[in-house]
Amino acid sequence: MSLDQATDFVKQQSLTQDAFLGGRLNLSQPRQGFRAGLDSVLLGAAVDRGSASLLDLGAGVGTAGLVALTLNPGLVGTLAERDPAVAALAQANVVANGFETRARVAEVDITARGLTRVNAGLLPDSFGTVIANPPFFDPARGTAPAAARGAARHMTPESLDLWVKTAASTASPDGEIIFIYPAEGLPVLLASFAARFGAISVLPLVPRDGEAASRILIRGIKGSRAPTRLLASRTLHLAEERGFQPAFDAIFQGTGRLDW
Repeated sequence: MSLDQATDFVKQQSLTQDAFLGGRLNLSQPRQGFRAGLDSVLLGAAVDRGSASLLDLGAGVGTAGLVALTLNPGLVGTLAERDPAVAALAQANVVANGFETRARVAEVDITARGLTRVNAGLLPDSFGTVIANPPFFDPARGTAPAAARGAARHMTPESLDLWVKTAASTASPDGEIIFIYPAEGLPVLLASFAARFGAISVLPLVPRDGEAASRILIRGIKGSRAPTRLLASRTLHLAEERGFQPAFDAIFQGTGRLDW
């Protein structure tokens, strides 16, 4: 299915228009199935300020990649998504937000053979930053909450390692690779990173003070031999309210970024 055909297809679906970064970024996404949220914003906000080129693996409707482009005016990006209909939405979001000259959508399975990825524009050693918010529902522990979410949420350790392998092959020398993932999946993800990158930094994110981490951000540097660092955890929410801590509220309102 081409992007044009997929665009016709998604026009028939129930979509929502959602504002991110305090309205600086407005995205269409399906009402049902996997929906981008805070994880995608945090991932996009974690990109280094000095990066010039970005690859978003499994980009979905483009949230994380377009957040990064919004916060980094000099950044250009490739959004890689295997689902034709979702890739069409990503392309529509690129156009709607005025990123036609800075972003392209590649309809490709990032776990496909190397030549397939190359033909889609995912060239080796080409991207200063590679980011991903991989599927994290473990099929061995149950079924996904809805069938429409299955493809976006299921991930085995072997598949996760393929994502990291693709990130390693496409990142430029000294490039950064950043993933966001549930904290319970850290052992598998860290092993994949440690086999390929150095200068690994792990940032635990806790919902509230005194609680266990629910998410981790992990960053590695291609070609580095620097040791791994476990950073101090950061708290997302205020103690007794639904709101966010000031530093995270600034990120979600589009006036701040994640420095780590």
